[in-house]
Amino acid sequence: MSVSSDDATPRHLRDKYAIVGVGETPYLRFGGRTTRQMGVEAVRNAMADAGLGKDDVDGMLSYSVMDSTMSPVIGSDLGLRLNFYMDVIGGGSSTEAILGLAIGAIETGMCKTVALFRSMNGATGVRMGGTGRGAPRISSEQLFGAPYGYTSPAQYFSPTFMRHMYEYGTTAEQVAHVKVFHSWGASCNPKAVYSHRVTVEDVIESRPITRPLHLLDCCVETDNATCIIVTTAERAADLRQRPARVLSVVGRCSKPRMDDHYQAGPITRVAGHYAKEILWPNAGVGPEDVDVTGSYDAFTFTTLLQLEDYGFCKKGEGGDYVSDGTIGLGGRRPNNTSGGHLCEGYTHGMSMVIENVRQLRGEVDDYCPVDSRGIRQHTYDYSAGGCRQVRDAEVTANLGWATPGTGSALVMRRG
Repeated sequence: MSVSSDDATPRHLRDKYAIVGVGETPYLRFGGRTTRQMGVEAVRNAMADAGLGKDDVDGMLSYSVMDSTMSPVIGSDLGLRLNFYMDVIGGGSSTEAILGLAIGAIETGMCKTVALFRSMNGATGVRMGGTGRGAPRISSEQLFGAPYGYTSPAQYFSPTFMRHMYEYGTTAEQVAHVKVFHSWGASCNPKAVYSHRVTVEDVIESRPITRPLHLLDCCVETDNATCIIVTTAERAADLRQRPARVLSVVGRCSKPRMDDHYQAGPITRVAGHYAKEILWPNAGVGPEDVDVTGSYDAFTFTTLLQLEDYGFCKKGEGGDYVSDGTIGLGGRRPNNTSGGHLCEGYTHGMSMVIENVRQLRGEVDDYCPVDSRGIRQHTYDYSAGGCRQVRDAEVTANLGWATPGTGSALVMRRG
């Protein structure tokens, strides 16, 4: 997809900013650590990855739902003096949104380099759906569902999933392939919580959760922290890593209604339907130009819906797209090559951006051999469960998800 010279869409920020550092803690089912401890570790690791010292990072952004530690605390623990910080509320879709905020902060001169982090005890803290330590306050649209047991994301999203199956004939077996292909990536990922490859039968035969979801259609819950660091492409040229240049970003684009989203537009339509009208023109590329996708996979079905509405396939053809091998390692457009939220660990979206940054660098941390210089020699053999690096990855897309009614997105290219 090309953008004509007379296109009125703003493009002046394309290629001007880049992700220069990524870092994380281990993804653990029961970590036993505070969000403060993990947040400090993730940001420190990202700074080391970029080759940045404490005087080089002067901005910080974070996001949280029900937990986390605020930026000034993490910054102080690391010895950073911040010229700009902001902590926002939100889980899914926040990574891409706060990346856009970071670019805006740098563009307006408020700071020069921004660390974005998410620290969460998603397994041992307050879990989505209201279980775990403490009891979340019921408010807003929850008042119309929570008193009747309509509390978890699986319950909230399932009508959209069921309607897609009804309208387009999508089958549970087709959607189960999302878990299967993501497990291929996880089998090549030393960090993945669930690293074994599964079959369609494994998914379909796992216990039901909320129709049409089975246990293996749902993401893993983990304790972890993650971080990415963004600055200008000009500064990035002097840093340690090959930069991942930002072509376009969309932050929390929404349907006309975000809460009861099915009251505005088809229930099977998600926010990507609107976001793509910003994402692709600003990026100067289209879905056909993307080599690797990172589509938010809180559930197998969320990946399918986003790939449709961002234009990687026609509406209603997502079942075929996710099951015909396209999104698997060695396919035309691999998705969530680390295993994603279904297998690697749940990070509210940050880890899938981290994975795509590493794909663009050509240095994902898989089981391929490392030579005497410490450089990993990727084999591009995806059958043996060792390599997950995509050959010659040039352009990636991340598709963030909060609910069917709200989403964010990011397109990057190799610097």
